[in-house]
Amino acid sequence: MTTTTPTTTTTATATAAPAPAATPTTRTRLTPTPEQTAAYRAAARTALPAPARTGTSPAYPFVAAHALAQHTVTALTTGDQGFTGVVHLAQEIHTHTPLTPGAALDVAVEVTAARREARGTRIALTTRLTDPTTGTERARLSTAALLLGATAPTPFGTPAATAHPGTTPDAEPDTLTLALTRADTTAYAHASGDHNPIHLDDTAARTAGFPGVIAHGMHLVALAAEHLTDRYADGDPARITALGARFAAPYTPGTPLRLTLQPYDRATVVRFTLATENGTAVKAGWAALAPAAGE
Repeated sequence: MTTTTPTTTTTATATAAPAPAATPTTRTRLTPTPEQTAAYRAAARTALPAPARTGTSPAYPFVAAHALAQHTVTALTTGDQGFTGVVHLAQEIHTHTPLTPGAALDVAVEVTAARREARGTRIALTTRLTDPTTGTERARLSTAALLLGATAPTPFGTPAATAHPGTTPDAEPDTLTLALTRADTTAYAHASGDHNPIHLDDTAARTAGFPGVIAHGMHLVALAAEHLTDRYADGDPARITALGARFAAPYTPGTPLRLTLQPYDRATVVRFTLATENGTAVKAGWAALAPAAGE
């Protein structure tokens, strides 16, 4: 992935007190290559056959935004002696136009809320991916994260409630049993660019309080998105216009994983969960589907 050095600007806020005078916005430009998007989709399709149709993974906008979001968190926590790490709480991705490999993107990450909690500071990030030529927004992401032990960010704003669309179920849920291996997790780390050692090294994972290496939460979401693309979108990832989930518990590779898919509202929404015998790993998952061409 080709990026420029992130820069930081400020955007005035109209949030009522207690709010900082400005909220940070970081920006960069990147150009995902065909090789990068293909490698990511292959890693997301663990144990699945080659896709019926080409296209960028519905979860890839998160990958495009990830490095800049990390940069933003680093800027927020620099010098904060209590900060010990980040817990990804929830993610939403709204894709207006599928990302095109080889096309440049402008990425902007804004901190839209910060709230003090018992374990640290909860933040909300809004990320916009736009076409640098036209300024048209291609995708928008909403991220909720907990900065463990952090006290430096000034509380302001109100984190938005997470979405969970779908009104009327169409049929009985579809349940599959899956499992990710350590090799799958390593492949996903390389394809996504997320080399956090808790996903790659048992010692680092144990130091962080886990029994061993854990899978990336977004790997589980991307895997669910690929399954529901095959089953409900005729294999066309461009029909997934939005994707969301909340992360409930870590998943250890090698553990049986139950994926439950439930179509709603004439299969315009598919809800999903991923769980092990020990409990739910990903909850309140959902994807919005556009009609097939000609419908």
